[in-house]
Amino acid sequence: MPNCVVVGGSRGIGRAVAQLLADRGAHVVVNGRHADAVDDTVGAITSSGGAAIGFVGSPDNQRTATDLIDACHARYGGIDVLINCAGVAEPTGSSILTITPDEFQRLLDAHLGTVFHTCRIVAPLMAAQGHGSIVNTGSTAALGIYGGTGYPAGKAAVNGLTLAIAAELKRSGVRANVICPGARTRLSEGDEYVAHLHDLHARGLLDEMTLQASLAPAPPECVAPLYAYLAGDLSTRITGQIFLAAGGFIGRFTRQVPTPLGYREAPIWTVEEIDGLMGRR
Repeated sequence: MPNCVVVGGSRGIGRAVAQLLADRGAHVVVNGRHADAVDDTVGAITSSGGAAIGFVGSPDNQRTATDLIDACHARYGGIDVLINCAGVAEPTGSSILTITPDEFQRLLDAHLGTVFHTCRIVAPLMAAQGHGSIVNTGSTAALGIYGGTGYPAGKAAVNGLTLAIAAELKRSGVRANVICPGARTRLSEGDEYVAHLHDLHARGLLDEMTLQASLAPAPPECVAPLYAYLAGDLSTRITGQIFLAAGGFIGRFTRQVPTPLGYREAPIWTVEEIDGLMGRR
């Protein structure tokens, strides 16, 4: 049975993932910031015959991340899978015009910091044992279509860090992938969230299809199977990929490559020549 740590596993997508992994026979460490939510999820898993323990805390710092992974080792003897699902919402109405440095840093710590600290702890452990799977949670917000600042920046950084981790650890037999999920959670509901989406649509950031999909997301259970797949042995050939899961849709982002605008032997372009290249594209 694989030993799994699910960061942010007490609510929303993380809870659905933790429950599915346990249903499939995994040993699960459920992590969350609130003890009551952690206890509730662990109780739901164990009452149905699954194996799970809880760990309360936010592993956006080295000490808590280390203690979290140590808890998995102490109870189950090792770690095979790390899944990062933790996240916090951007302040309502936040933009580069209004956000404070402290708010921005909090968002980076919650998303990028958590992924960095947990991955930094498990990477040498997984590399030493010659196997392991890391599944991090990104967001289509990284494309800028939902506005904001720290949330899209943190999620975009998670994407880049995960691809780098995948490249570094591929020879060690360790995989790392990203899922950008679309699902109904406490971060994607409520009057303020709905008003925010309509404001983005009115400003031209969200198209009509994305607006409607964002207003009526599917439950977290719809995206959990992709996490379980990437955590398991069926996906041993897959690493360094960014996936999208929303309701019944599963997709994969094409790796970014540069589109040639022009080339010549002389290395220096004039400003006017560059403008001409842009005008033809």
